[in-house]
Amino acid sequence: MDTQLLDVFRTVARYRSITAAARQLRFTQSAVSRQIAALEAEVGVRVFDRLPRGVTLTEEGRALLPHAEAVLDRLTAAQRDLDELRGLGSGRLRVGAFPTAVAALVPRALASFRVTHPRVALSLVEGTTPTLLDRLATGDADVAVISSPPTGLIDDRFGLHHLLDERLLVAVAREHRLAARGTVRLADLADDPFIVGSATAEETLLRASLPTGFRPRIDIVAAEWIGKLGCVAAGLGVALVPALAVRGTPPDIVLLRLHRDDESVRQVFAATVAGRARPPAVTQFLTHLDEAARDFGERH
Repeated sequence: MDTQLLDVFRTVARYRSITAAARQLRFTQSAVSRQIAALEAEVGVRVFDRLPRGVTLTEEGRALLPHAEAVLDRLTAAQRDLDELRGLGSGRLRVGAFPTAVAALVPRALASFRVTHPRVALSLVEGTTPTLLDRLATGDADVAVISSPPTGLIDDRFGLHHLLDERLLVAVAREHRLAARGTVRLADLADDPFIVGSATAEETLLRASLPTGFRPRIDIVAAEWIGKLGCVAAGLGVALVPALAVRGTPPDIVLLRLHRDDESVRQVFAATVAGRARPPAVTQFLTHLDEAARDFGERH
């Protein structure tokens, strides 16, 4: 049923006059009469009795009116909700991010987004890149900040928005023999044990991130960054530290850059599901992520 017919019907019932309804709707009187006739033809009954002065609802018209009002009110509410979503006056934003992106990059973007759009409900989940992509695919996240080595390939189910290229730095104890150098070669670290977060996943990251031929010696596995850097500070080895995690580096550790010939860089992306319409909140959040990434790049 054409909702315009229902709107005309409701307006005529409210004013009890086709002439007054036409004036309110900015239609001609004959146009209103035709639409009432079309509605009566569609429902198969008369909805108005025509009187010498105005109209009055028939018994069938009185039965139809509350249903017409309910349909029109629901459509009005639906349009209002859609307008709020477009204007970000409501809605939600579910963000996933890998651990070091949660150190500063993503929280800063979320904080600035919240200032601009305070009525959007925010949530943040931390996880590894594969886990975050699974959450995207199943609809449990709207956008995910993920990392990938330059040679890595991401499933074509996902669209990638490049945020920044992140250096991997080398963390050493302040008493380390190379702590004063500032920049080191990997060959300088050949005899140093590397402290990693996983005996399997981290080795994969190292192999993907470091030049071919370099095989770090791994003595200690510490799953959490606090433990990993604690081992470095105690002089038990060295560790690769993503530049995004620099904020959490304790003062008894020195961060060294790798020589440009050995420099390791991994790419950071905001991922969404390819082919799926982006909610307005995601589109706006990407601009805040871009601003946070630019600020990070300027400081690093």
